[in-house]
Amino acid sequence: MRLSCCLHGLVYVFAVVLVAASGIAQTSMPASEKAATERAEALRLVDAWLGSVQAYQHIPAISAGVVAGDDLVWAKGYGTIDADHKIPASAKTIYSICSISKLFTSVALMQQYEAGKVRLDEPITTYLSWAKLKDTGEDSVPITVRGILSHSSGLPRESDFPYWSGPDFPFPTQAQIRTAIATQSPLFPAERYFQYSNLGLTLAGEIVEQVSGEPYAQYAKAHVIDPLGLNDTRPSMPMALYGTRLAVGFGALKRDGTRDLLKPFEIKGIAPAAGYTSTVEDLGKFASWQFRLLRTGQANLLKASTLREMQRVQFMDPDWKTTWGLGFAILHKDKDTFVGHGGSCPGYKTSLQMRNQDELAAIVMDNGSEGAGTFSSGVFAILDKRKGYEFKAPAPATGVDLEAYSGRYSEQPWGSEAVMVPWAGGLAFVSLPTKDPAEGIMLLKPKGGDVFRRVRDDGSEAEEVKFQRDAAGKVTGFMHFSNPTLRLPEEAQKPSRP
Repeated sequence: MRLSCCLHGLVYVFAVVLVAASGIAQTSMPASEKAATERAEALRLVDAWLGSVQAYQHIPAISAGVVAGDDLVWAKGYGTIDADHKIPASAKTIYSICSISKLFTSVALMQQYEAGKVRLDEPITTYLSWAKLKDTGEDSVPITVRGILSHSSGLPRESDFPYWSGPDFPFPTQAQIRTAIATQSPLFPAERYFQYSNLGLTLAGEIVEQVSGEPYAQYAKAHVIDPLGLNDTRPSMPMALYGTRLAVGFGALKRDGTRDLLKPFEIKGIAPAAGYTSTVEDLGKFASWQFRLLRTGQANLLKASTLREMQRVQFMDPDWKTTWGLGFAILHKDKDTFVGHGGSCPGYKTSLQMRNQDELAAIVMDNGSEGAGTFSSGVFAILDKRKGYEFKAPAPATGVDLEAYSGRYSEQPWGSEAVMVPWAGGLAFVSLPTKDPAEGIMLLKPKGGDVFRRVRDDGSEAEEVKFQRDAAGKVTGFMHFSNPTLRLPEEAQKPSRP
């Protein structure tokens, strides 16, 4: 994977500027160039939106990236990663990825499946004789390997320790987990309901260790992490880098707008389910490996057929809404299928969403206990909103310098602010902050000079929007329904730190 995110970002933005300034019809571009321009314009809005998320939700740090096929085409950090708020976040910032760890453990286990050492529908006690829960007397099929990977095993969510509780987060050791499991009871008979289980994926790691003959962390590093070149991915917290490259963790937002700095934690025996740390760049490589494997069919760590099986629905809850593969969360939305996983640990939220059909992935990581899955979904929504969009006839006026209007605008006192970016030969205007940036887009079609018209959802033109300039010719705002909206001064255009 070519980690040339900054260069790619500059190339795409340059392409947008050329199109915006020259008025070249996008329909006349080669398909690859058109797709790059569409993505670049969408990513400018992604950038502005995530910057507002970090600022308005007072999240100390966010790192995000977008993968297209073999490349991390865009990546950026917002805010700061240390307790003193001095070190800026970036695509190289290390975060706890918590439950995204389950994907790495699932890959390791499926390697053992391919080697003939594990069978998916075999009881887990075949491999872990000690992994016997208390007998409840209920009729049940055995708890199988497939069951623990698809969270349909009936196992409790957690090993019986209060490790999600602060301030110390007392995670159990491997020995403590093994001892405690005999005192725990199934929540319900196996294969009846979905129940997300950290205990289940911890046992998956135990199976890897048992059948491979190597300690879990050693096996994962040698057979999954290192072969993929994931230099900043570990099944542990690299405390030597804490506060310098490893982001410190903060709690949820309090009423006074502050967050508590949390103590660092050691996952210990729960590492296969929740112990990994990684970066946007490394998760980008991980996503590209999957796209490449499925595209080429050439075995690399796994067979393509095995990965497809992992990303196929293995269990559906009786609610007909919750679906899971072998380690992978699976979401079907409209005509699209997304696979991946989220992560949530004390002080960290992360999300990896992949769409195999067009080889796109969105990665979002934060250290403020905020829902990164919402943010990665928002990234996809913006990309999809721009993809293929063209203004209906009459065509937008050409030769308009759209960059002259781009930037942030004040919406005080009725709202906070808004951002204007080039969009398909016109402009996209979005009020910030917002949870749903794609739905909030107001599109403006240039009519010539400083006059634009709002475009309705059906493509027809609505009211006029006229931009204003100062004596030097610089855009200072616009008039809409006889009321002015002023552009924020240059200093206010710069992102703020927490």
